[in-house]
Amino acid sequence: MNKTILLALLLIQILINAQFSERNLSSEKWQFKNYKENKWLTASVPGTVHLDLMNNKLIPDPYKDENEKKVQWVENEDWDYQTVFKISAKELENQNADLVFHGLDTFSEIYLNGKLLKKTDNMFRTWKIPVKNDLKIGNNILQIKFKSSVNIGKELAKKVPFTVPESPRSFVRKAQYQFGWDWGPRLVTAGIWKDVKLNFWNQAKMENVKVEQKNLTEQTANLNIHAQIFAEQSGKYSFLINNETRDVFLQQGLNKISIPFQITNPNLWQPNGWGEPTLYDLKVSLKKDSKTLSSKSERIGLRTIELIQEKDEKGKPFYFKVNGNPMYAKGTNWIPSDSFTPRITKEKYQKLIKDCKDANMNMIRVWGGGIYEDDEFYKACDENGILVWQDFMFAGSFYPSDEDFLNNVKEEVKDQVDRLQNHPSIALWCGNNEIDEAIVNWGYQKQFKYSKEDSLQVWKDYKKVFHEVIPNALKENLTSEKNIYWPTSPSIGWGHKESLTEGDSHYWGVWWGEFPFEIYNEKVPRFASEYGFQGMPSLEAVKSMFSETPDLSLENPIVKAHEKNARGFHIINEYMKRDYVVPKDFVKYNYVSQLLQARGMQVAIEAHRRAKPYNMGTLYWQLNDCWPVISWSSIDYLGNWKALHYQVKRSFENQVILTEEKEGVLNFYAINDELKKFEDVSLIVYAKKFNGDIIVRRTTDCKRRVLNGILKLASPKTSFFITESERDNSFLNLILVDKKGNKITESIHFFVKPKDLKLTKPNIKIKKISATEIEISTDVLAKDVYLMGDTHFSDNFFDLLPKTSKKITLSKPLKSVEVMTLWDTINE
Repeated sequence: MNKTILLALLLIQILINAQFSERNLSSEKWQFKNYKENKWLTASVPGTVHLDLMNNKLIPDPYKDENEKKVQWVENEDWDYQTVFKISAKELENQNADLVFHGLDTFSEIYLNGKLLKKTDNMFRTWKIPVKNDLKIGNNILQIKFKSSVNIGKELAKKVPFTVPESPRSFVRKAQYQFGWDWGPRLVTAGIWKDVKLNFWNQAKMENVKVEQKNLTEQTANLNIHAQIFAEQSGKYSFLINNETRDVFLQQGLNKISIPFQITNPNLWQPNGWGEPTLYDLKVSLKKDSKTLSSKSERIGLRTIELIQEKDEKGKPFYFKVNGNPMYAKGTNWIPSDSFTPRITKEKYQKLIKDCKDANMNMIRVWGGGIYEDDEFYKACDENGILVWQDFMFAGSFYPSDEDFLNNVKEEVKDQVDRLQNHPSIALWCGNNEIDEAIVNWGYQKQFKYSKEDSLQVWKDYKKVFHEVIPNALKENLTSEKNIYWPTSPSIGWGHKESLTEGDSHYWGVWWGEFPFEIYNEKVPRFASEYGFQGMPSLEAVKSMFSETPDLSLENPIVKAHEKNARGFHIINEYMKRDYVVPKDFVKYNYVSQLLQARGMQVAIEAHRRAKPYNMGTLYWQLNDCWPVISWSSIDYLGNWKALHYQVKRSFENQVILTEEKEGVLNFYAINDELKKFEDVSLIVYAKKFNGDIIVRRTTDCKRRVLNGILKLASPKTSFFITESERDNSFLNLILVDKKGNKITESIHFFVKPKDLKLTKPNIKIKKISATEIEISTDVLAKDVYLMGDTHFSDNFFDLLPKTSKKITLSKPLKSVEVMTLWDTINE
């Protein structure tokens, strides 16, 4: 017999004889069809109906051309899925068998061998169904019949006596962004979007494990390991934590046990920029008579986290204290990285979170209109030291509070909290995205002519869900040190002055309000959890919008179809006119739009960081895209860093030197976000012409002053460095050094907007050092150097100072590298 077959049979026999075994039914042969039709087609699980239709060549790729419009019919249909799987007599000897659906999207009926087992109504819940008595030896038929979420949502909406905005999406517990957003297509999916498992078990099984951190010192971490165990019969069992055995007595039925566990000389889990995110492996097992009945593995980090909101003379702060130290939060907002979530690979999760780490971030907000992400996302955050602000999946609408809806939400919260709470990266649970804001500020009541009773009902519904059901469910299912809850983000809308003095803020005066970027210097909140500006994606991402050879033009209807904000191009153009010369050429326009986006976010981030400790967090909107699109993202759908992401990496460095020019005065700020201190720092300032000639050199001696947090270094007059006539052809090069003269950080300050710079053509030379390393040099200032090619450059969209060079690494070799600078757009 073939050794491979023998090994496989042996493995199957071991699984059958084990007290617990798991079969992944996702790997069986699945089929699907429109419920109106008779012909079954091949399907994939996990998957979605759109992907299955595409694979069967029944619909075009909705990401290309204007195909999104051509597939809208899919959301109105009902879809049936089925598979046939074999069960052996040996498998049926197990005492119990549970059918587990980790994700069904959304309204479905589950049938096994023709018997209706369950109806589902929530994409975010796990559905466990005992099926021991419904299985049979030989072939078993599993069918899932999906109803249209749009049609059911419309029926549910009819039960409410007033018009609900964004109806019917708020009536269905599924990913809200699927109904269309101003950066995403309308692709309302259905299907088996996560794995289907068949679990066999005997005597007892662990339902879940919660790790509680009782106290943490340099010497000891005292933990409690809480487990929920279902036992078929009462008796003595053994509970093992990393092979340390404790005897426990279990009653028949559901048991809750708590076992103390200690880790000596613990290493802390530190956020990115503060140290290593140390993780510990815990294996928890349940045994009886030396047989392992059930086991679970957890990877934990030891750290403390607090949300501080003690009133001060300026209002009420909002910041996180991690391991006893105030942490300045630097990061972004996350949306699902594909409209078809089963396509998001572990590698994509790991890459995007590594991109956050590489850009000096320490926090990411999971936005409430998407999904509770895959385990791999949180694993990547754990490993890279990225704290997670976790929204629950409610966004920008009004939600009902009938008994069925509330019970559904309660179970959803339980399932997700049970799954996620042991991740050290989880910092905050937030009830929703912008619902308080929508009720108070967006004028829906007036638009839809609500009565006073209707408006009161909206508030009553809101408070029931976000001030009662969710916090109560958290209290029931979380250990106390992990229960940090914030009902809504933002806490106060951006049109109200209190939004800048307390809580977290979504400031959209830039973009929606069309205020200039400079308004960020005035509108500084305590914690900025959303703000942003759009920019074009990479040229590769633009080309991917086309199924044939692309016609790269802003007037091309395909390009327009991939700008989901109705006024998007108008707003980009208006801002571009203010700060740049607007190119006519598409490639140059694409480049300048990215520079514009990066410039706006740089102004915001620097304004926030200069205000430390008044402001203690800045999370821009947004990190990623769910399809090829013109959007607020810093990384496009293909994974390419836009100019914004390169700028964020520079703006989020732990040590920065920032300049604020105000009424003829230059204010210099040194900022340090690390835990270490720098003593006796000095600031060296060069005023230089674009050709490299030095106008003046000044040194600000800061001896006996310590850089620990933020340090205002000096406030000289601008005329101290340059004359009025030199503003458009010179710059400041600022270098911060320690007492030994070692450079801590440096920056560049320009005195006029990019369109007003009197640039000269740089003579740029590229020297190949190796297959994946180049050196780029210039004779005069090369502003916003853009390196082009199918590779990832270690730096890009950077200023190269006159008579200097810079080494750049490439992710893969290129035969040649094309270069563009801002001079090319001004002199088109």
